[in-house]
Amino acid sequence: MNIEFYAVTDTGRARLNNEDSVAIEENAGLVVLADGMGGYNAGEVASHMATEYIRSELGYWLKETGTEASDLDVRRAMDICVDNANRAIFNAANANAQYAGMGTTLVVGVLRGSRLLLGHIGDSRAYRWRDGRLVQLTRDHSLLQEQLDAGLITPEQALYSSHRNLVTRAVGVEDVVLLETHIHPVLPQDWFLLCSDGLSDMLTDEQIGEVLVAHGEAASAADALVEAANQAGGRDNIAVILIATQSSADGARSWWPFKR
Repeated sequence: MNIEFYAVTDTGRARLNNEDSVAIEENAGLVVLADGMGGYNAGEVASHMATEYIRSELGYWLKETGTEASDLDVRRAMDICVDNANRAIFNAANANAQYAGMGTTLVVGVLRGSRLLLGHIGDSRAYRWRDGRLVQLTRDHSLLQEQLDAGLITPEQALYSSHRNLVTRAVGVEDVVLLETHIHPVLPQDWFLLCSDGLSDMLTDEQIGEVLVAHGEAASAADALVEAANQAGGRDNIAVILIATQSSADGARSWWPFKR
């Protein structure tokens, strides 16, 4: 299969700085997305540290090992790199008063032929778009998700909950963090969407699907998702990574991530 990569971040319409960060290492099939949190500029520092550390360290390892590594080896490498990034952010937060309490959500994906190895921490998400159907592949590490799982609130009530942005797991907040990982099959014509809550809080899954079905390329679809989130209010920073798979005969293009 040929692969299209495209990533974009946007400050949204309510924030002055952008605490979302994205990174792609195309030759390694690696994508990373983070949504930072903390005091003055600290969230921006945490998310950038996470994406750049994982892009550099995991990307290098993936390119060096090539196809020789098993999926289990890759999952172990993901765990190690995320653990190292977590400790770096945690130590920086404890060594600098202006960074105290900073942390970040994380979604990291490694595309290996017919499989996507996916890991996440917090409430940034990954979705799959296949045959006109959008499926959420990650489960939020958040107080809201725990309330939903316990049956304390309904999905309709969750849309207006005051606990929407309270995560129960984040990179850099404690000296140890658990990366939740899983493997998903990849078929030609699949699209995989990674996003921060600046997108998923502003658009329903149905609305996201409507945008994707209206666009045939990763670039135009990602830009349209950002625009739709802003049109809906843009209350937070927005980060989007799209991976579009095609059969080899169809050809493919790729784009490097950028910030607006």
